[in-house]
Amino acid sequence: MSEYTVPIGIDELLERVRQDLERLGPQEAFDAAAAGALLVDIRYQALRERDGLIPGALVVERNELEWRLDPQGSHRAAEATSHDLRVVVICNEGYASSLAAVSLRQLGLHGATDLDGGFQAWRSAGLPVEI
Repeated sequence: MSEYTVPIGIDELLERVRQDLERLGPQEAFDAAAAGALLVDIRYQALRERDGLIPGALVVERNELEWRLDPQGSHRAAEATSHDLRVVVICNEGYASSLAAVSLRQLGLHGATDLDGGFQAWRSAGLPVEI
């Protein structure tokens, strides 16, 4: 029997999945990108239009993420070159990105994690944003 067969709330689910993630702060994510990590922005279009973009981040709608990042997938993005790729998933505030990073790990992208606090934390840290 799976550990998820008993219904749990989203807060408990997030706590469980985050136990296996080494979530990055904004400066750590910036440094990881400088070292070759792929930043992946999963925010929906209205938020990107309202708040801007992180320069160099790959924009992938959440509902396409697994198809675009699976290195073996027929619909993969050109950047999805290897299961060893370091991926930092970014949502607006750092909630959906945790679930998305775990989903990528289940596809074998063992270097997937997320940005703690999401885009809002990145912007608050004064890191680059394109409007």
